[in-house]
Amino acid sequence: MAASADHITKPTIGITMGDPAGIGAEIVVKALADRRIRGLARYVVYGLNELLAYAADQLEVEPYWFRVQHDSKRTVRQITEDVVVLDFDEFDGFIQSPRQPSKSGGIASKAFVEEAVIDAMRLKEHPRHLDAIVTGPICKQSWQMAGFNWPGHTELLAHRTKAKRHAMMFVSPRLRVVLATAHLPLMEIRNKLTIGRVFDPIDLGNDACRELGIEQPVIAVAGLNPHAGEGGHIGDEESRLIEPAIEIARHGGINVQGPFPADTLFIDAASGNYDLVVAMYHDQGLIPVKLLGWNHAVNWTIGLPIIRTSPDHGTAFNIAGTNTAAEGSMTAAIELAAKLAVNRMTATLVAEAKRSEPAA
Repeated sequence: MAASADHITKPTIGITMGDPAGIGAEIVVKALADRRIRGLARYVVYGLNELLAYAADQLEVEPYWFRVQHDSKRTVRQITEDVVVLDFDEFDGFIQSPRQPSKSGGIASKAFVEEAVIDAMRLKEHPRHLDAIVTGPICKQSWQMAGFNWPGHTELLAHRTKAKRHAMMFVSPRLRVVLATAHLPLMEIRNKLTIGRVFDPIDLGNDACRELGIEQPVIAVAGLNPHAGEGGHIGDEESRLIEPAIEIARHGGINVQGPFPADTLFIDAASGNYDLVVAMYHDQGLIPVKLLGWNHAVNWTIGLPIIRTSPDHGTAFNIAGTNTAAEGSMTAAIELAAKLAVNRMTATLVAEAKRSEPAA
């Protein structure tokens, strides 16, 4: 899959199709059908050519990609097309299958992700190296039916890339939110929350904002309890865990404030008073993000050694195969992945140029 000279300045982005019974194939085809998006990078799609071709037929567009078997020796040869589909055709047969969670869907969708992560972790010089990956929506129930006990992409990717610290960050036009805890039952959060689990998203989120071009991020931290604990009358997690984490971050030079009551904090953040909000748990952060940025929000896993983004929605089995899925979040995920990849490639070139300068 080595890029030609025409592609040398473009990043190579891998896109995993997600659960074959979901809307993944449709939103990938729709997003990449836009020539502007295809101009941002070179793309390698990990999925089923059969489903992608079916989605293109429904959309009434000619397939614009080059297909190659994912385990073929041809994948390490020079391919000049802007979009290459690595076809896992051993999993074909989903067009007529029920649009619902399944063991076969779990096996296929996890295989797409595993191979993309391997390629993203390859050395830059390797012909199958990826500069970023964008993951299509999986079904966690399908993974469980297939015997995979990962809560989601985030945990699998952190394990495969050996990331000691990571966090889920959501980027949308009006809000940026990072989570202190992610895929945990609500009743377990009180026992899992620590000073470190509050500090890490502050620290990683600050670095992420800088990577987005925000030179001096202003970060706000939400409380865990109603009214941020009301001075200890409604819980002590704010004084015992959250405030110490904020103080550690401040001593490290981070402009962070809080903890604030979550019910008003997101109003201030959406008004532009803060560059990033640190939420204590999944729905505390995701409800305002999805409310204000539906179909435009992106999930970015920060702290990994690789770039990974994804649409901020699920498999939508109920509309899969109907050509009615909106591709906005997938498009935004691709745009962010391309931006981050170009920024990192540029930073690497600048660093290499500085190292090669003669000593004064």
